[in-house]
Amino acid sequence: MNESRLIHDWNVAEFDTLAWGRHVELDDETLRDGLQSPSVTDPPIGAKIRLVHIMSELGIHAADIGLPAAGPRAVRDVIRLCEEVRDSGLALSVNCAARTVVADIEPIVGIAQRTGVPIEVAAFIGSSPIRRYAEDWTLERMLRTAEAAVSFAVREDLPVMFVTEDTTRADPDTLEALYGNAIRWGARRICLSDTVGHATPSGVRSLVRFVKRAIIDPSGANVKLDWHGHRDRGLGLANALAAIEAGADRIHGTALGIGERVGNVEMDLLLVNLALAGVHDGDLHLLSDYCELVARECRVPLTANYPVLGADAFRTATGVHAAAVIKAQAKGADWLADRVYSGVPASMVGRRQAIDVGPMSGISNVNHWLAAQGYEADRRLCRRIFDVAKRRDRTLTDAEMHRIVDDFVAGSVA
Repeated sequence: MNESRLIHDWNVAEFDTLAWGRHVELDDETLRDGLQSPSVTDPPIGAKIRLVHIMSELGIHAADIGLPAAGPRAVRDVIRLCEEVRDSGLALSVNCAARTVVADIEPIVGIAQRTGVPIEVAAFIGSSPIRRYAEDWTLERMLRTAEAAVSFAVREDLPVMFVTEDTTRADPDTLEALYGNAIRWGARRICLSDTVGHATPSGVRSLVRFVKRAIIDPSGANVKLDWHGHRDRGLGLANALAAIEAGADRIHGTALGIGERVGNVEMDLLLVNLALAGVHDGDLHLLSDYCELVARECRVPLTANYPVLGADAFRTATGVHAAAVIKAQAKGADWLADRVYSGVPASMVGRRQAIDVGPMSGISNVNHWLAAQGYEADRRLCRRIFDVAKRRDRTLTDAEMHRIVDDFVAGSVA
């Protein structure tokens, strides 16, 4: 079987590869921006430690582990996470958020000195005209405070990522002033933020290309560019892929997309898409653990229809769909069965195709379920289950299926 001839890929029809199919770094914001969601619970330190281990194993490159200026608990957790990353030798660099205020950066400096971990300072400041108007900020004042903050971190030998909030609604002159000066002050990474989820993919491409062409390239410095997106319009993941296409070096995201308001780019789905494009080599079998840990400890739902990781992602009770999967399995080709009705192969994330029985099912669903459970095929039993399913308004549970079988067997014996 020539696998490449079984799927015609329009995604690469115009180019030899996906337009966004290039290697990038990933920065996990679950433990900072993710915890800013008003509906989540800040998990205990044990869960956070487990999470950074999973991040490292998934091939995520960096993690924002908190905002120490938020208070004593945040400081304690950041210290412990730095110690864990250091002592366990995790392949994960760390950063911490701070306003462009020296007082916010001082605790980060103290933690870095105490643990010996070179924490990247993610110093952020608003940039859009609407934010400046609401805050009564002048550009001159913003530049003064930003210079003091960035220069302080640089003098303390900490790497600096200079972040503008609401970048996608900021004007070019303001961005040139803020980013251009930040680079001169010593920032070696700048971050563009779609703080309120305003951007569309075309807007993201325009912004990234402008910043690279008009600000980074003329500086002559080795400066990396990050993208931090939100999903208020449901465009978070699409925008992240557009940022990669336009040349971003690192993309931010969170587990299950948790975060401020409706959240951030879904790190788990970003990983899947990069892996499908052949540009992420991490083992994604731990993605379920990653999402389930965050769902459980942060107390956010992992809904059944969540892509790839939800309970229904590789599950069908529809007759036509199930029949195709069953026929593919009958050909003895696991590769085929895992793709004939799936855009993402279940095996990539350590899962399997599942066929259930419900009112939309065909008799092949029933036969398959019985065989999978080790029951002998019996025409009368199949018809009994089929008739029950057709009278229901939902898919039968395994417990209900077993009960029908048990009742049938008991009746036959009697």
